[in-house]
Amino acid sequence: MTPMTAPIRPSKTAGLAKTSGLGLERELLAKAAGYSCIAGLDEVGRGPLAGPVVSAAVVLDLDNVPQGLADSKALSAQRREGLFAHILATAKVGIASVSHAEIDTINIRQASLLAMCRAMAALPCTPDMAFVDGNDPPHLPCATEAVVKGDSRIASIAAASIVAKVVRDRMMARLGAAYPAYGFASNAGYSTKTHLQVLASDGPCPFHRLSFSPLRQGLLDL
Repeated sequence: MTPMTAPIRPSKTAGLAKTSGLGLERELLAKAAGYSCIAGLDEVGRGPLAGPVVSAAVVLDLDNVPQGLADSKALSAQRREGLFAHILATAKVGIASVSHAEIDTINIRQASLLAMCRAMAALPCTPDMAFVDGNDPPHLPCATEAVVKGDSRIASIAAASIVAKVVRDRMMARLGAAYPAYGFASNAGYSTKTHLQVLASDGPCPFHRLSFSPLRQGLLDL
């Protein structure tokens, strides 16, 4: 992790722009500290038994922030879709994924870190500061701050979480159309009871992560 060159501390005099959801305190404090291109970074899909892990990097326009940014998991699908369109229209966005096959080869932690690096590289600008959700950030070519539960605390991370989730959900819906028995359109590849039952009876499809339990164990524990 690349540390910040100077700590960012709240200032009583700093103006704090607000949305109806998360405020921009951390982004504005970073800007006041001298950073000019501030990204939020998050990934979606570490836990599912199938499909890719998807990451997004978002650089918000601090003068034109979508209203109601929040942790993607706390939003309805309809609200996520609306915010997704607004984020793409107003912010700079990079999106990337790491496939199920790559996950099986390098493990899910490394795949998640790789997806975040790819998303940063896909941005049409070069961030000099990145807020990353969680406590295990990738090595990035800029100042980096990991923030536990950052998707519910920092607007740019929340925006990244929304973009990543919408993109991944759409990918899994397409997989669901090709492999309807597994219910990917509704479970996004997570290990629901119905999903596990179909795995036990029919085995995996070509997009399952074979390195994940129970697939790695030959479904013996189902």
